[in-house]
Amino acid sequence: MSPTLEPIHRLAQGVRKHGPALLAGMPDPHDELMSLVWGPRFDREHALGLVARQPAAAAQTLPALLAAADHFDTLHSGAQGRLRKLIVRHRALRVVDSARGPAHGADA
Repeated sequence: MSPTLEPIHRLAQGVRKHGPALLAGMPDPHDELMSLVWGPRFDREHALGLVARQPAAAAQTLPALLAAADHFDTLHSGAQGRLRKLIVRHRALRVVDSARGPAHGADA
């Protein structure tokens, strides 16, 4: 993996692992992710609000979320922009998969 993409890949792994618990029940998880990384700094206040909604999972998700926040804040603006584009791309892929039906949309 290229050194340019490695930091983004690390963040994506955390989202795959902890995202389902953190974003459970949210109408649009992609909007929630985007709101966390929209600015030049990770929105920790919004993240804490998401964690507060899922107290049973907080012990596992909070440390990972704060580590992701610190990691995001160290990324240069180009890498932050690539991460945002990946979120938008993933949303578009999920929309296409859901339009195809359940047989095609599993675990995209």
